[in-house]
Amino acid sequence: MDLAMIGLGKMGLNMATRLVRGGHRVVGYAPSRASVELAIRAGAEGADSLDGAVRSLTSPRVVWLMVPAGRITTETIEQLARLLDAGDVVIDGGNTNYKASIQHAALLESKGIEFIDSGTSGGIWGLESGYCLMLGGKTGVIEKLRAIFETLAPARDLGWDHVGPHGAGHFVKMIHNGIEYGMMQALAEGFSIMRAKPEFRLDVARIAEIWRHGSVVRSWLLDLTALALQDDAELKAIEPWVEDSGEGRWTVEEAIALGIPAPVITLALQTRFASRDEHNYTARLLAAMRSQFGGHAVRASD
Repeated sequence: MDLAMIGLGKMGLNMATRLVRGGHRVVGYAPSRASVELAIRAGAEGADSLDGAVRSLTSPRVVWLMVPAGRITTETIEQLARLLDAGDVVIDGGNTNYKASIQHAALLESKGIEFIDSGTSGGIWGLESGYCLMLGGKTGVIEKLRAIFETLAPARDLGWDHVGPHGAGHFVKMIHNGIEYGMMQALAEGFSIMRAKPEFRLDVARIAEIWRHGSVVRSWLLDLTALALQDDAELKAIEPWVEDSGEGRWTVEEAIALGIPAPVITLALQTRFASRDEHNYTARLLAAMRSQFGGHAVRASD
């Protein structure tokens, strides 16, 4: 099956490569010519523009987007609405807010163009291990493109499915990422506690490796934790700054809107915010208040 892959970052390039290996014809496009060249080396065809990528396909066309969520995704879909014909399909595999995906589906549907929102998980490891795909859209449209999803997934019948109507794919991926925040935070806290017990001289890298086999907490995230600790158990080369993609925020917002308690995910998100406060005004003010009411000593700033 032919398709265009728009956006050739690490994940988009790896997905294009996996599709080529699976026998699909892939046309790759990204604003960076260097990225397009990498796709060509992987066996894909290259395009110099979004219009060129679309024109290189025969109808019904399939265009898969792997571009940053937000304005860029919306602008690209608006361009595709002008370039594509009725019966063509746009798949958004990025981390778009599910509410925006519902709007994108409506825009394309007004032109007779089909839309699938694909929550996509697997990161840079998906090239070899396959991608988890959470698909939102029409059953018939998804079924027609089954060969694509089966190629990208870990197995033909594992790791992918149609989860609901337009928006559902990105909604499920949003919750997936919120859960991921909580799991990562728990692992990080546990290893930090072990490292803070000097009398036991614990080898946290070795413990991570032990837990990977037979433990109740074994997981892919633990596998990745073990890899990170093997490289540098003290993590001296890494700044304590943790970004967020936005999906954790959306998960917390959704929990508030639905009245669903989500303390673990919320606190994990807040901890990421705290990691970026280089001046930590909050802690400074707490120390100042303790000094005011109790005369407690404060540590002077350098």
